[in-house]
Amino acid sequence: MTKRTSDTKHVPAIRVKQWLPDWDSIHFDPNSQQARPQPYFFLCSIKARDLKALTGVYRRSTKGGLARAKDPNVQRGHEEERSQIIREFVRYGYPWCEMTETRRASPSAKNLQKPGWLPTAILVNVLPENAVRNGHEISSDDLIHVVEDEGISLIQYPKGYKNPNWTPKSVFPLEVIDGQHRLWAFDDFDPGDDYELPVVAFIDLDRSWQAYLFWSVNITPRKINRSLAFDLYPLLRREDWLDQFAGHSIYRETRSQELVEALWSSETSPWHNRINMLGEKKADRERQVPMVTQAAWIRSLMATFVKQWEGGGSKIGGLFGAGKNQNDLLLPWNRPMQAAVLLYAGSALQQAIKHSEPDWAMHLRNLEPAGLFEKEDPAMFGESTLLATDQGIRGFLSVINDLLYVSADELDLKSWTWESVYENTKAKRLAATEEMAQSLAISSFKKTPIAEFIDEIASSLSDYDWRTSSTPGISETERKDKLVFRGSSGYKELRKQLLEHLATNTGDVGNAAQGVLSRLGYQ
Repeated sequence: MTKRTSDTKHVPAIRVKQWLPDWDSIHFDPNSQQARPQPYFFLCSIKARDLKALTGVYRRSTKGGLARAKDPNVQRGHEEERSQIIREFVRYGYPWCEMTETRRASPSAKNLQKPGWLPTAILVNVLPENAVRNGHEISSDDLIHVVEDEGISLIQYPKGYKNPNWTPKSVFPLEVIDGQHRLWAFDDFDPGDDYELPVVAFIDLDRSWQAYLFWSVNITPRKINRSLAFDLYPLLRREDWLDQFAGHSIYRETRSQELVEALWSSETSPWHNRINMLGEKKADRERQVPMVTQAAWIRSLMATFVKQWEGGGSKIGGLFGAGKNQNDLLLPWNRPMQAAVLLYAGSALQQAIKHSEPDWAMHLRNLEPAGLFEKEDPAMFGESTLLATDQGIRGFLSVINDLLYVSADELDLKSWTWESVYENTKAKRLAATEEMAQSLAISSFKKTPIAEFIDEIASSLSDYDWRTSSTPGISETERKDKLVFRGSSGYKELRKQLLEHLATNTGDVGNAAQGVLSRLGYQ
């Protein structure tokens, strides 16, 4: 630390030293974003206006064309509903914050207003010199310094900071570890110059330690939904210690189950009420159409979109998972966004098969008595289509994930964010339920190049012959060709055939399929 040498705006801070000799034996690895941390942190009080400005939280909307590269927390999720609840609490306290407007207008309700205190500290990290976030290095003019002035520690703001309208040249100097929703509560709400927030400031805390700190604060002492934690802090998806502690169930299996629930329950889903959620035998079910079990769906998602990455640049990762390398693709898509991608992809395939009417689909439809499948298209849900089998679902999910993964840069997958879903104030008020949030996400997703790319994939997949080996009326040669999909080896074979089919296309889809085949060593 250095002495204070200017009149730069600052706040006093208390230095708290926390270090045990036992911690010296811990293996600190900078390559895993777990560099040795400082043996202390600081306690201070910062005006809400200033904290918002220095973290950039209130600027993180895509509205106005803001350069999101300045945001050090671009991969942090945000649930608008949580911030709305906090905002109402701050202004009115409890129980006023949960009362309807009619109830608030009651003459007897006035005495129910209370102070909305936020005494719990917001955890932040002070970026060091030369720190890089989202490919941008923090400017020396934007740095926050901890200085000493006559034995008192001071958190010294960037030298050009005068008021909350300040904007950094490159990257905001503070990144929020925990407390983001409390800061978002002040979006479009100015609490005044006398409203301060308690802050715990770490200095140059590596990214993996930040994820660990978020987990220990939110999960260990007071349980919150563990799956939600991976939306709010996607970096947790690549933490080795979580897998070693509790295996894949911490994130992968739980999230897969949630996504299957969305595919089964959403009325916009092709698989609405068409997933065997309880593992019932066909004879025990009221509806006799083929249904893939929930367990099989979960296994398929864990092997595709939510799979654990194997490492190495030649492999294909799961879009909803994360790699071990900090440079690997890490999408901040939350649960409604992830569900929206799957719902859209399934609907795109369903519509492509319906409107293109390929020969294989017409054959399956002609096998069924008229009126038997008024709602269930035999090409998509019948007895003789692979799309109603475990292998077919796995194959479909595999190639959608594969092609999106290798096309991540071209499609700019990271540009589709939860903030872009919430582009207007009306939308913020609408997403009160999971179903509404999914609906908003789908509406937003339809406007992206990613959706157009999936449409092209679906169009090509509709031409693939999805008939099973037991389909009545197929030739002996066709039957033998399709026998390769039986058994555990059938997953790999169907994936390979689907990729080879897609690779015959011209344009982006064909190029992407060629790239996947090459990465997987199928060529």
